[in-house]
Amino acid sequence: MEELNELLLQRREKVQTFRDAGINPFANNFVPSHRANEVAELHADKDAEYLQDCQESYAIAGRIMARRDFGKAAFIQLQDGSGRLQVYVARDQVGEETFGHFRKFDIGDIIGVTGVPFRTKTNELSLRASSIQLLTKSLLPLPEKWHGLTDVETRYRQRYLDLISNDEVREMFYKRSRIVSLIRNHMLENGYLEVETPMMHPVAGGATARPFVTHHNTLKMDLFLRIAPELYLKRLVVGGFDRVFEINRNFRNEGISIQHNPEFTMMEFYRAYATYLDLMDYTEELICSLASDVCGSLKISYGGKEVDLTPPWDRLTMKESIVKYGEVEMAVLENVEQLRNYADKLGLEPDKAMGPGKLLAEIFDVVVEPNLWQPTFITEYPTEISPLSRKNDENPEVVDRFELFIVGRELANAFSELNDPIDQKERFLQQLEEKAAGDDEAHAMDADYIRALEHGLPPTAGEGIGIDRLVMLLTDAASIRDVILFPQLKAEADR
Repeated sequence: MEELNELLLQRREKVQTFRDAGINPFANNFVPSHRANEVAELHADKDAEYLQDCQESYAIAGRIMARRDFGKAAFIQLQDGSGRLQVYVARDQVGEETFGHFRKFDIGDIIGVTGVPFRTKTNELSLRASSIQLLTKSLLPLPEKWHGLTDVETRYRQRYLDLISNDEVREMFYKRSRIVSLIRNHMLENGYLEVETPMMHPVAGGATARPFVTHHNTLKMDLFLRIAPELYLKRLVVGGFDRVFEINRNFRNEGISIQHNPEFTMMEFYRAYATYLDLMDYTEELICSLASDVCGSLKISYGGKEVDLTPPWDRLTMKESIVKYGEVEMAVLENVEQLRNYADKLGLEPDKAMGPGKLLAEIFDVVVEPNLWQPTFITEYPTEISPLSRKNDENPEVVDRFELFIVGRELANAFSELNDPIDQKERFLQQLEEKAAGDDEAHAMDADYIRALEHGLPPTAGEGIGIDRLVMLLTDAASIRDVILFPQLKAEADR
């Protein structure tokens, strides 16, 4: 820390030195004509002989990432948002006074350079500076061995340094942006209308999760950061928008892990006159399209292990999957007492008030989910844990719902929507009883949503896809923090 303070003091002194010389160390009067990669692409096929006669001048701006001094000249590596380009700065080209100021520039400073391209003796494309200007004087040095840092939280906390220093990290977020754009284009091309719904809800709904609570002073009421946009999107289907989607943030006041961040990105979409089976096919098509475009293949690697996205993907009911991976007979899952005994053997210690549907879900999480490495649709979820889903016509104990699992984690959740307002109200009331019994994640009553259903929701299917987890899959990222620019972290004082 003492060494850092000394460096900070030295650089502050340089700021004053520049000001005393009439140089603004935080100037805003330089306009780049090109980016580094554009200069490189324009001359990628030009040899040294051709460039010897080149008179085309380029103005680029960026951060000094490295420098090699040779007395009356120096080479620097200049990095902008597109990449790096080497710049040759010579005293006889920029002038003695400018070169004298340049010698006080530090790694990390942001500068503007104008010059013509040439190739060095080692054939590296470079820019021969005819002018050079300080644009932003950096007061803190860049980490010397950023790649060697063992404290990954420092990388997440100071993401700006991570982006400056790591090409792979910048590429990750370029790729994330591309994935989101491809998803948006796919939805628009298939007739979906992109919409925006409220982030602050008077009733926490659309999913079973613990919300964040805030208070509006003027309205004198508590509001909840949304845990899902579902109920508002379905109101829009009632209003006549047959296909809608939204890509935006959800907030859930729950744990943090390599799979969970309290603030995350979700795409939810709804299609009238469709079923959950239609959305299975559509989800398969969408993700395969993304993988082909982003990864160049339907066979990708995640964590050193192959994931084969080639359709068709496996489809199992929840009970079938437990039988397959839990080494248990179907008869055990059909009997409540045997089911409870099986849960006890797994060490789950279920609450005595827990119904068979919740028991099945608890068992599934432990026995099945970690084994679903290849893409698998799980169907026939218990009605007990699906308060917004349509009951199956043949078996009302389950709903018309699926969840998609890849690499052992849930990636999407979809169902045929419950559009019977009487049934929906009864389920909300049941959720209220569970909330009164201590279930903090039980769904609240939303009277206006019931009123919307009473006006008529057409047969509809809806789905939510976790964008962060999808990006993790397509970029081989081990943690959700690797694909979120600024993940939530403990306060530094609490570390």
